Amino acid sequence: MATSSPRVRFAPSPTGYLHVGGARTALFNYLFARNRGGKFLLRIEDTDRERSSDEMTSQILDAMEWLGLEVDEPPVHQADGLERHRTDAGKLLAAGRAWRCFASQEELAGIRAELREQGRPLRREAVPGHGDEESAARLAAGEPFALFFAIPEGSTTFDDIVHGPTTVEHAHMDDFVVLRSDGTPVYNLAVVSDDIQMGITHVLRGDDHLSNTPKQVLIYDALGADLPRFGHLPMILGSDGKRLSKRHGAASVEAFRA
Repeated sequence: MATSSPRVRFAPSPTGYLHVGGARTALFNYLFARNRGGKFLLRIEDTDRERSSDEMTSQILDAMEWLGLEVDEPPVHQADGLERHRTDAGKLLAAGRAWRCFASQEELAGIRAELREQGRPLRREAVPGHGDEESAARLAAGEPFALFFAIPEGSTTFDDIVHGPTTVEHAHMDDFVVLRSDGTPVYNLAVVSDDIQMGITHVLRGDDHLSNTPKQVLIYDALGADLPRFGHLPMILGSDGKRLSKRHGAASVEAFRA
């Protein structure tokens, strides 16, 4: 559990300019760390190599410096943790908490659609040809596969700093991808692996991440790691009540600075 000296992080993706909503989240983390004598860290989430750029990383760093949000340790790049992400995915598989999925995206889309009509979640047993023997044979044949996290029975409850105790029934959750067939990690696995590595004690972020939290709590549990405290902040909205974006006018720190 969280220690008396918190370690928090701001984790933007360098796929565009720093949004004012992101800057606000960074400010909450910065002030929380300063108020409690903790550490404010920065992680550049650059695993999306096609959309990430060094130019946007530089812009984010420049905008944070202009805002006075000084980080306490050198920035971490998520892409540097790829082998650790894969190792952690392997731990999930070895512990029986994940399964190999050999189905194509088209096959899965059809299965998901059928299950939705029946009001059922995606589980391994709903995917044809994925029993233990079939899986072993397909693995031996060299077929590519993605790794899916296996949702257990029951429910997940976490005490959100903003929302209070929050419970999600597992019956409403699909088994979800943690490692793509090309060996790259999906967001939920990568952030948990990184936060464990960085010793993060409090995860303070926007409400748009609230739906990810039950999945991440399950991954923490499966990896046998201490759970951080979560706090999900309300989003900045435009005058139309929708999430602030370019259609409302200035939405980036750079635009406000200019």
